[in-house]
Amino acid sequence: MWAEVPGCYQLMWAGTGRCYRARLISLSSRYSYLAPFRAVNGQLLLALDATPYFSSPTIHCAPCSRTHHKNGTITYSHKAIMPVLVAPGQEQVIVLVPEFITPQDGHDKQDCETAAAKRWLAQYGQRFGELGATLVGDDLYCHQPLCEALLAQGLDFIRVCKPDSHKTLYDWLQGMLLATMTVRRWTGQRHEIDTYRYGNQVPLRDGDDALLVNGCELTTTDKPGNVLYRNAFATNQWITRDNVVDVVAAGRARWKIENEHHNVLKTKGYHLEHNYGHGQQHLSCWLLTLNLLAFLFHTVLALIDTKYPLILMALT
Repeated sequence: MWAEVPGCYQLMWAGTGRCYRARLISLSSRYSYLAPFRAVNGQLLLALDATPYFSSPTIHCAPCSRTHHKNGTITYSHKAIMPVLVAPGQEQVIVLVPEFITPQDGHDKQDCETAAAKRWLAQYGQRFGELGATLVGDDLYCHQPLCEALLAQGLDFIRVCKPDSHKTLYDWLQGMLLATMTVRRWTGQRHEIDTYRYGNQVPLRDGDDALLVNGCELTTTDKPGNVLYRNAFATNQWITRDNVVDVVAAGRARWKIENEHHNVLKTKGYHLEHNYGHGQQHLSCWLLTLNLLAFLFHTVLALIDTKYPLILMALT
């Protein structure tokens, strides 16, 4: 975690974290810069996902994660939870303070993505709950302990929910008479049909203590009936005919963390996975910090400075 990093690195992240949170609230309350990032029910959409930024069979440090292979070799790597604000139809994403996936003091097991996500939520969740935020994410995050942790922080959630990992929920949905709504669209090239099915108050898992959630599914077909897209989502927000389209759109915006964040950092000049230097303890994390701050500043300029896009056009 940022506060555990010594020296100037600790000061930079501590200062950046406090300044960023204060500035985020200021921008939200006094200006309209965050308005385009508000989606279903007027909520900010906060996407959580982890991505690797270093991997080597030989170079390593104490905070490295280790993967032991059957042939006796070891792969050393660094990953981090990199939260961002996203929105359907919004080209930019806003980078938030990350959480490193790294061995934790007093723990024998290796750190993992869900444990790092819980640490991030414990530190920043309440602040975003006060701003009004919904967490979107993939099926990995759609389990009861993490959903309960979100609700305790005043946050909502919309999560991808797959049949293989949520058998109880799907069994309930199959036994219910689900509400259905159909929307026909012209994409400019072909007709597509969106079929929404939804039901409320179904258990997320088996057991008397199961959290009750609301489920919705989108199936997109072409005119001949070929399935082009299908996915399902679980949320704590009540689903109606009036908001099911927005709920699904918010859930699908989770992919923007892959396309507009991870892929941009890896392929658009930020060289996220390039080994600028590894060091013995915190250098790799510190260099990632600089990379994320650069991306954040570029995004802020694109959102608030009308001259910045013109400069980019002139340079490209």
